[in-house]
Amino acid sequence: MGKKYEAAKAKVEEGRAYDIEEGLKLVPETVCAKFNETVEVSGRLGVDPKHPEQMVRGTVVLPNGTGKKTRVLVFAKGEKEAEARDAGADYVGAEDFIEKVGKGWLDFDAVVATPDIMGAVGKLGKVLGPRGLMPNPKLGTVTFDVRKAVTDLKAGKVEFRVDKAGNIHVPVGKASFGPEKLKENFMALLDAIIKAKPASSKGVYLRSLFISTTMGPSIKLDPVEVRNMFK
Repeated sequence: MGKKYEAAKAKVEEGRAYDIEEGLKLVPETVCAKFNETVEVSGRLGVDPKHPEQMVRGTVVLPNGTGKKTRVLVFAKGEKEAEARDAGADYVGAEDFIEKVGKGWLDFDAVVATPDIMGAVGKLGKVLGPRGLMPNPKLGTVTFDVRKAVTDLKAGKVEFRVDKAGNIHVPVGKASFGPEKLKENFMALLDAIIKAKPASSKGVYLRSLFISTTMGPSIKLDPVEVRNMFK
């Protein structure tokens, strides 16, 4: 990957902050791998996550999806179990799947649970929590509206969450999407992140912004341009 990476990096002007259109047009030129690389947006927010009220977290359904098939596990019983299957869930069950996950089975990408079964699902906190898979009512994954939860996840729902250093990293599609689809996903994500700005956050909220492919170099975007687009 050395030569390919260096060739891709040479196409990105060092120190330059690109506008969105230019940055996204560069994405296909910075692909280094033979597989269809994921495109990720990362940046730094003007928040201090040490304070609970400044934790930025949420979800957004990307207009063009993620380009990845999302395997959904649903913990539910009775009518809600049937509803989950009808909505396209890959795995549906209750105690049987709780036991299976507890033993280390993790062949899924997202988890939904109905509120009535969360008492039992809570036992999986040590398994699902560290992997960001624990169902959460704030993220719409603990709900009786199983159909919507599964449909959204299958359609390209992604979670964004600021880390301890105030940084955020979120996938917005595949390199093969092209600039237009990537921009639509990018704008939807940034809109959600900006709307999630904590009231206690002071000064500049969106401090830096980058876009990159899985194996390619980062392309610095102009945060001022992005902020102006959402005024």
